[in-house]
Amino acid sequence: MKTLKIGNIKLKNPLLLAPMVEVTDLPYRLICRKAGCSMAYTEMIYVSAITHENNKTKKMMETCKEDKPVGIQITGNNSEEFKEVVTSLKGYDVVDINCGCPSIRIAGNKAGSYLLEDPEKIARMIRILKNEGYTTTAKIRLGFGSNNVLKIAKTIEKAGADALTVHARLANQGYSVSADWKQIAIVKNELGIPIIGNGDIFNGKDAEQILDVADGAMIARGALGDPLIFSRILKYLKTGKEPEKDLEKNLEYFKMYLKLCKKYDFNEVARTKYVGVSFLKGIQGVGKLRNELMQCKRFDEIQEMIKRIKI
Repeated sequence: MKTLKIGNIKLKNPLLLAPMVEVTDLPYRLICRKAGCSMAYTEMIYVSAITHENNKTKKMMETCKEDKPVGIQITGNNSEEFKEVVTSLKGYDVVDINCGCPSIRIAGNKAGSYLLEDPEKIARMIRILKNEGYTTTAKIRLGFGSNNVLKIAKTIEKAGADALTVHARLANQGYSVSADWKQIAIVKNELGIPIIGNGDIFNGKDAEQILDVADGAMIARGALGDPLIFSRILKYLKTGKEPEKDLEKNLEYFKMYLKLCKKYDFNEVARTKYVGVSFLKGIQGVGKLRNELMQCKRFDEIQEMIKRIKI
């Protein structure tokens, strides 16, 4: 199996958990680590939110000693803002700049994927972080409206980035358009830093194909409600056989997630329901279970409901 090194950080395997808004909080990262992922990231945080130090942002930034190695993913539209937050990023192993989020709310504010229009601005952000001694990476798409991925990637490498993640779609392409993994191979062939592939990784065969053209595989939607995707992929990479999804074990991981939410005070009901719906996929009577979950008003009601499920 491939090994992956980002800066001075040597990962135990090449499988990473992608930053996902409203998903990759501390409890979720911890269960994915238990299932086999080698590195995880906070959900994307806007740099101005870090400087304002509100409670929600502080919660998003929370980590612990078991949450290692950990990356914090940030975005912004002004490189000067990055100078203001550099002292707030201590304690993370990697700082990743999001240059791929297509959300209108983010791109409309000239952050996220909008940064792909100005590779030199990304380079300035990277240099600010590198000058402060941070291991720095970026996550990009193939372009904002047209494919200029090589120009972007080469600019990022020249700025001193330690690794680059490529989501193999344009910013204006939704999930109905398949990720173009050939573009990841093109970037890998032209750059000298580690390249991590992202987009449409849902099983061991997908991960194997990504790892044929990249140094690492970053999993996003495939890990939503299914942290055990990491252990199944690792088994596939070792044996060449695709293990079946274990619904009973996955439900145990959901219960573990709920316990960690309570332990670390991440018991926001709406967020827990959003994640929980994905955990119920494949279980008999899923429609009824989803409705019951959505009727829960308190966190302890969710815990009691999940305890009653039999597979």
